[in-house]
Amino acid sequence: MSTHTDRLHDREFVRTFFTTPTAVEGEDDSAKMLQSAAQLSGMEAPDVWVPDNEDATAPSMRDEGVENMIDVISEHGADFPGEIHPRVVWHRESPTTRYQGFQQILELADPENGAIDHLDGFVIPEVGDIDDWKKADEFLTIVENEYDLEEGSLAMSVIVESGEAELAMGDLREEMGKPSNNLERLFMLVDGEVDYTKDMRAITPTGELPPWPELRHNTSRGASAAGLIAVDGPYDDIRDVEGYHERMTDNQSKGMLGIWSLTPGQVVEANKSPLPPKNGSWQLEVNDRTIELDEEDGRHVYSGDEVELEETGEDQYTLRVGGDELELDGEELSQELLDMTSYIPSLDDIVDSMEEFEAAKEAGKGAIAMERSGTLVIDGVEVEISNDRMWDEATYQAAQTPITLFQDVYENRPDQHEDLEELYGEDLVERAMVVG
Repeated sequence: MSTHTDRLHDREFVRTFFTTPTAVEGEDDSAKMLQSAAQLSGMEAPDVWVPDNEDATAPSMRDEGVENMIDVISEHGADFPGEIHPRVVWHRESPTTRYQGFQQILELADPENGAIDHLDGFVIPEVGDIDDWKKADEFLTIVENEYDLEEGSLAMSVIVESGEAELAMGDLREEMGKPSNNLERLFMLVDGEVDYTKDMRAITPTGELPPWPELRHNTSRGASAAGLIAVDGPYDDIRDVEGYHERMTDNQSKGMLGIWSLTPGQVVEANKSPLPPKNGSWQLEVNDRTIELDEEDGRHVYSGDEVELEETGEDQYTLRVGGDELELDGEELSQELLDMTSYIPSLDDIVDSMEEFEAAKEAGKGAIAMERSGTLVIDGVEVEISNDRMWDEATYQAAQTPITLFQDVYENRPDQHEDLEELYGEDLVERAMVVG
């Protein structure tokens, strides 16, 4: 029997979780948003498309929404490049709502309706304790048996929108794999911070959502422990691209590499965000701020006014940072700036380092030193900085995560091959697909 930490689905990573209303009131064609989303491709197409028959669709339109999903998915599902996981209605405290969700799943999964061949699973919102998760799982098992589908073939993802659901994530390791359930069908754990805020009865002075870093950490931890995929909730300010990037960067440091996307524009940003950059870059840490340096002819230039550097004599310099002033020789200056800088490696950097370590390991070495160097320019003064980083097996394994993500994307999203080769070059893409 496989253990709870085994990944049982084709995708190891989900960068983008894109929801679309299933029926829009007041339109000649209530399915027009579904039609548009179903035909997205390349970087505009999400890893997981979620036709949303819950919050995004008015209650009075949900029956029509099921019909629209069947029509659109039957027509376009075979060509959609990502996975398709409709969100149905559900609520931990409402048997009536749970029954309605069951009926929606039955209709969508009916082979005579033509959509099931293109569906990968279902998203269940508003779950409660682990017993509630088991109810949804049992409904899916009933549907599979009703239509002679393989048990466990329909993936189940849940949206964590309550304290109960957050605590339930801690029960998964014990519950998954028991013969009394099919919870191994679980695929994604998705945060729903809006309803979670309501459930927690939280208040902020501005009325905006709290950031809930604890929830995002707990969801990432729960997903890691159970072999699942963690996805953050929606970022409502769709014009705030910088804020969206900051949220994704914070998430990625927690191991949460996926995020909800509300528009095709957000899908593009979220599809690209976890991928290693094309070019490496140096950053300067100044007064708790991170400033990316501009690259000019292979040099990395600081153009702000919070750091000043003056050459005062032969191998003598004055460095001013905020209100502090330091008199340093060249070696001391290099070390001081090295302490203030960090480097973001490119895909090429990561592949190079992994290839070098693999060659060293083949030659019988357990650890090697990797040098990283650069030329910084501050107020026209050039300073060489460099350091050595020891690479051992643990370092190598940690470096594999962005490469494994890249390989997962390339294998599962052939519609993005052209974009990736245009961004990185064919040679680097080929090397990245075999390293590791």
